Amino acid sequence: MTDTTASELLFFAGQIADEGRAIIRDALRAAHEIDIKADQSFVTSTDRAVEQRLRERIEAAYPGHGILGEEFGSRDLDKEFVWVLDPIDGTAPFIAGIPVYGILIGIARAGRPWLGLMDLPATGERLSGVSGSFADYNGQPIRCRPCETLDKAFLTSSNPRFLTAGERVAVDRLDARVAFTQYGGSCYSYGCLARGKTDIAVDGGFDSYDVFAPIAIIEGAGGVASDWSGAPIDVAWKGQIVAAGDQRLHQVALATLAG
Repeated sequence: MTDTTASELLFFAGQIADEGRAIIRDALRAAHEIDIKADQSFVTSTDRAVEQRLRERIEAAYPGHGILGEEFGSRDLDKEFVWVLDPIDGTAPFIAGIPVYGILIGIARAGRPWLGLMDLPATGERLSGVSGSFADYNGQPIRCRPCETLDKAFLTSSNPRFLTAGERVAVDRLDARVAFTQYGGSCYSYGCLARGKTDIAVDGGFDSYDVFAPIAIIEGAGGVASDWSGAPIDVAWKGQIVAAGDQRLHQVALATLAG
């Protein structure tokens, strides 16, 4: 574990994740109220209920922290600590009953991914970590695995429909060089990268709440993440991400995406 602040915040994140998990599991027994957002993604009443609960608990316990959430916007993004929330990452799989969705609770410190927790209600799994320090899976330490070359790499990516035409060309170029590509894992695939099960994750059309918790966990497990130009990701970021378990592979992936 790192310092007292990280320990305290991670413990609290676990408590509120438990509450979010309970809301989701209760919702599985009822019909979903489904809406389509402006970006054509799904949102349900459960997404909103989980984020509302998380925000209420955070605002009561840490009123001096900022919050950025998918469903209810942001406040105080200039604070040292900003909670970055995705109440259900993978709402479409949640609706369809495919168990790869999760609650993402991240904390930005000075604008960068620092602490992350990923809770997977359907499977009872949980990952957490602090960037540059540690990561764990169900309480056991985890590390990304070494993989230097693309021809031995296992790549994951979300729905290709999230990508622009130009991004699809770049991802296809990467896909042609790796050993295998798996699509559609939502946040679960980023958890697999941190656990040393896969080697690269690449996506486009994302927001900071989609990636902050996974990045902190991956970086805690020895991996690296950036945008497609190699630049770091902060709370204002939107767009493209490439994460890898091996720094050497990350550089090769960046060059391949750039063509």
